[in-house]
Amino acid sequence: MQSGWSEHNLYRRNWARDLRERLIAGVLLIAATVGVLTTLGIILSLANETIQFFRIVSIVEFLTSTSWTPLFSVQTFGIWPLITATALTSAIAVAIAVPLGLISAVFLSEFAPPRVRSMLKPALEVLAGVPTVVYGFFALIVVTPFLQQFIPGLSTFNSLSAGLVMGIMIVPLVSSLSEDAMSSVPQSLREAAYGLGSTRFEVATRVVLPAATSGIVASIILALSRAAGETMVVAIAAGQNPTFTLDPTVPVMTMTSYIVQVSLGDTPYGSLSYLTIFAVGSTLFVMTFLMNVISHWVVRHFREVYD
Repeated sequence: MQSGWSEHNLYRRNWARDLRERLIAGVLLIAATVGVLTTLGIILSLANETIQFFRIVSIVEFLTSTSWTPLFSVQTFGIWPLITATALTSAIAVAIAVPLGLISAVFLSEFAPPRVRSMLKPALEVLAGVPTVVYGFFALIVVTPFLQQFIPGLSTFNSLSAGLVMGIMIVPLVSSLSEDAMSSVPQSLREAAYGLGSTRFEVATRVVLPAATSGIVASIILALSRAAGETMVVAIAAGQNPTFTLDPTVPVMTMTSYIVQVSLGDTPYGSLSYLTIFAVGSTLFVMTFLMNVISHWVVRHFREVYD
């Protein structure tokens, strides 16, 4: 009798455990499905109006012309002024964020005492919580006048100030993700290097950094995508002039700032000018998607190398 009762309890425990595992698997599946469906929804929301746009405007003109004036009386639809402005501000931002972020990550991971790390990392991540509109006005009111003291020809609206402030804004992203990647490097690798007589700096730069390359590269690509998709900083500080240039001292218009300009204006719904924001949005989506694909490939490549 006792044996039968024990088998019954064991069966009930196994059944309850299987039920919990199935529920957890179901919840995880729903979460993954929501992400996939959201991406599909974004693609579908852009696709219809983008197709309508290219039924009117030649895709050859869109991809080859260097003049963008869809809101003028004489309309031209060359996307390159917006692409170059987006690339320029993003490149400046990454050039600032990557060195500062990596230096911060190395210090927090390899040199900072635990108490210092517990204080500095949250303080650094506070930058990520500042509204981007505040960064935009900071770039316009503080950074630009400061730079004009050294660059007399610097325009009030320019991509240099916007890129510098965006770089500061995404430093926590690079620093936090890179520090997490370096902290996940096995301690045995460090101890082996110390056993061979390496200094702490040599361990950090020649052992930990190479071993954490996949995570660091992923953080850089993510930061680049974040910079390319930034809206308020470039809309406030970079200007609204769609100029085909790589000069960081003149006003430019990025892809996101153009979308903001049209979305907040009085452009008639369904007009050709209105459809341009979907074409620009689709182009930006493709660019960020390609960056994520490259990031995934690079991360997988470095994992295969160091595994």
